[in-house]
Amino acid sequence: MITMDNIIREGNPILRQVAEKVALPATEEEKNTLRDMLEFLKNSQDEALAKKYHLRAGIGLAAPQLAISKRMIAIYLDDSDGKHYEYMLFNPEIVSESVENIYLEGGEGCLSVDREVPGFVPRHARIKVKAFDPDGKPVKLRLKGYPAIAVQHEIDHLNGILFFDRINKDDPFKIPDHVAEHNEL
Repeated sequence: MITMDNIIREGNPILRQVAEKVALPATEEEKNTLRDMLEFLKNSQDEALAKKYHLRAGIGLAAPQLAISKRMIAIYLDDSDGKHYEYMLFNPEIVSESVENIYLEGGEGCLSVDREVPGFVPRHARIKVKAFDPDGKPVKLRLKGYPAIAVQHEIDHLNGILFFDRINKDDPFKIPDHVAEHNEL
C-alpha cells in the first residue's frame, strides 16, 4: 500500500525530470504500480483510511511522485455534477487543447508540495488526451473543467513541471487573457 512516506517531495530532482515512456505491453510490475497509485487515491479520499494511515487527500498521482520516472498517471475524482472519473493511464499525451483557459479559485495543491503556494494556475479549459490503459488498449479522452485540470497537473509531473511553475511570479493572482474562473474543488 502506498502511503505519504512513498511520495517524494519538492526538491527531489526526479520531480524535475522528463519521465520515460513506458514500453508497451507494460510489465506486471508497472501495471501493479498503476493499480497501487489508484488505490492510494481511493484510500486518501476515504476519511477513515486517510486518518488511520495519515494520508493527504489526492485526486491524481503521477509515477515520478513515487520516484519512478515513467509516464504513468492515475486519476480519481468526481466533478461538480457528480460524474465520476477514474483512470489508470500509460503514456498520456495531450493532443489538442482549447484556447480558453480556466483556473481553480482556491489554487492548486500537490501531494509532493508540503506548503501552500498561493496564486492562480491557468490550465486549458478543454483537452483531448490519448493514452493506453493497463491492458495496452488505446484510450482517447475528451475532458473539460475539473477533470481536465487534474489530468494537466499530472501530465505536467511527467514533464518535470510543478503547478507553481505556472503561477505568474510577479502577480500570482493576475488573471491572464482567455481565462475563466473554475469554482470546483
